[in-house]
Amino acid sequence: MLRIGLILAIAVLVADQVSKWYILYEVGLPQVGHIPLFAWGPFGFDLTMVWNRGVTFGMFAGDGLWTQIALGVMALAIAGFLLRWMARAENRLTALALGAVVGGAIGNVIDRARFGAVADFADAHAWGWHWYVFNVADAAIVIGVCCLLADALFRPSGGGKDQTP
Repeated sequence: MLRIGLILAIAVLVADQVSKWYILYEVGLPQVGHIPLFAWGPFGFDLTMVWNRGVTFGMFAGDGLWTQIALGVMALAIAGFLLRWMARAENRLTALALGAVVGGAIGNVIDRARFGAVADFADAHAWGWHWYVFNVADAAIVIGVCCLLADALFRPSGGGKDQTP
């Protein structure tokens, strides 16, 4: 299971870094700031440049070097724990979900090391309400965590055997 999780982690990492390179250097979003892409009824999707100096949803944000180092070290430690879990994964869904989280976490750590913040740019909105601006790594992390939760909640226990005494 480790191999399949690592393959997805690498794919997420590459997709994340390529998308950020394209947005930052080819599109020039830091200079432009905002590009509306499409609106369909109450739904829309735009490119909006945000430098996230915190973790999920901007929590624990700080501009200081030590804050960024601490957040990076914490993310790498979590990725190490998840890699160990991935090596012991019981099924493909768990290995893939962990791979998505690891790839996304490492992608965001690379941003912190390069820029001192994470480059976020995907801006989904509906009925005038905007979700937090995110990137490929963030999406992979959220999808991976949702898959882990679904697996924990809905996987039959005991290999499908009746557990009644």
